[in-house]
Amino acid sequence: MPLLLSVNLARPRPNPAKPGVAETGIDKRPVDHPVELRAPGPKHTGLHSGLVGDAIFDTRNHGGDDQAVYAYAREVLDRWAAELGRELPDGSFGENLTTTGLDVDGALIGERWRIGDEVLLEVSVPRIPCSTFAHWLDERRWVRRFTEAALPGTYLRIVEPGRIRAGDPITVEHRPQHGLTVERCFRALTGDASLLPQLVDVAELPEDVRETARRRTDRPPYAPPPEDSEA
Repeated sequence: MPLLLSVNLARPRPNPAKPGVAETGIDKRPVDHPVELRAPGPKHTGLHSGLVGDAIFDTRNHGGDDQAVYAYAREVLDRWAAELGRELPDGSFGENLTTTGLDVDGALIGERWRIGDEVLLEVSVPRIPCSTFAHWLDERRWVRRFTEAALPGTYLRIVEPGRIRAGDPITVEHRPQHGLTVERCFRALTGDASLLPQLVDVAELPEDVRETARRRTDRPPYAPPPEDSEA
């Protein structure tokens, strides 16, 4: 059975990776108490994170209803730990939820997860790596390596609020018919322009992502960002 291994909240720290953004909440640590989830509202003016007690500082690029919660699979963290030769505790990638037994990157955009008895989340859009993530991991060519692996984890919307805690079961309650997975969406947005038309008509994607797909469909293929710069 898929389970929620940990709920991870930010420990704010200085952020030298982004001029004008003094702090970052990418350092997330597991907590041993229930955490309240609620829709945070608009990205720029709302509560930013969907988890009470969490913190987001780069509110231009992160947070809001479509990026309320970030989930990553423990199995993929273990794969990266083996490749990098270092321990990666839960929360190491800045994820709020570390899962097990759930194919996070194979989830469909718009798929809905019930966590525990109260909370219902909806898969919204893959995570795109940025300079803060690269600085935090401190691994050579990190943005490029993460992008090439196409195992980004996913952001989620909060459909039904409530409390969750480590050990809660996760049940997939709904899977759309369109077939667009988190991984395929990520590949479309970060390198494979041939996949972009698949994003245009997926209503569960944020409208700005669909508009990006529309624009790029009529342009030359996407060029990856310079090494370890923000995507």
